[in-house]
Amino acid sequence: MPHASPWWTPDVHADRRPFLIGRNRIQSALRHYLDERDFVEVDTASLQVSPGNEAHLHAFATQALGHDGSAQPLYLHTSPEFACKKLLAAGEKRIACFAHVYRNRERGPLHHPEFTMLEWYRAGESYEALMRDCADILALAAETTGTRSLSYQGRTTDPFLEPERLSLAEAFERFAGIDLLASIGEDGATDRDRLAATMRVSGLRVADDDTWADLFSRVLVEKVEPNLGFGRPTILDEYPTAEAALARPAARDRRVAERFELYACGVELANAFGELTDAAEQRRRFELEMAEKARVYGETYPLDEDFLSALAIMPEASGIALGFDRLVMLATGASRIDQVLWAPVAEASA
Repeated sequence: MPHASPWWTPDVHADRRPFLIGRNRIQSALRHYLDERDFVEVDTASLQVSPGNEAHLHAFATQALGHDGSAQPLYLHTSPEFACKKLLAAGEKRIACFAHVYRNRERGPLHHPEFTMLEWYRAGESYEALMRDCADILALAAETTGTRSLSYQGRTTDPFLEPERLSLAEAFERFAGIDLLASIGEDGATDRDRLAATMRVSGLRVADDDTWADLFSRVLVEKVEPNLGFGRPTILDEYPTAEAALARPAARDRRVAERFELYACGVELANAFGELTDAAEQRRRFELEMAEKARVYGETYPLDEDFLSALAIMPEASGIALGFDRLVMLATGASRIDQVLWAPVAEASA
């Protein structure tokens, strides 16, 4: 079977170029949008002592060599989040960052090992402000490319409609017939057996070695996410605290956290938090995440002690990470993420 031509061949580039020009126009429009709202654009280092501490994110490891040949382990970051929060601790109020980020074990129509994340943070503001930003940005991307709808694999979303706001509990009940909060204690502790029993009644697969997190993810991926962001965008809100390692608990219900994700055309576009600023609680959550990573993958990443120290003086804030390349895909009608990347990472030959 013949291999596809490389991205740099003139005919392939000619096919991709309209998507790439659309990308540049959307990025320019977003920079203008953020500048008008007094965001300062920052540029963070890709090399960090910790790439992040979420169990199912995989990093690229390297090392920095000193003049004496000594080696310091470093990682390419999976998000600029730690550095951005240090800048909030330093006194910045509104910051934004277009960052190249790196995630191992990820490649497909919506995934690439190196991609662009747009993150922005609002010190002293609630995460509802980020929901308004999301609605504005979807409309802006469509206006910039001259389209009335976002599209992916034949599915469409009207970016000019107000997003539907749906809690995880509502989504589990609507799409899977499961009472999610019945499996979560008042202190946020999860009950694996109770969730498993409910899933079996609903005809969903349960394995003996599944944890509560495994079961939660299965329902989310198989039953909930495929139904989100059709016709209008969806904001999936109030994640269980156990699934929101960097978010603060919701004031009205400690079982859930101030975390939401934005969906359009069934595609996850953004992940937002009312930021956790309790360093001791953040350390505890990171340690739990790394214990789970060790259990599943047999490896862990170090904690960024500077980041944990910075949390002690970081103000209350809200922050969001948006997959910029995915937004461009939906606004330009591209079918694969590599169509909207100027120079995609080469795939290993079979």
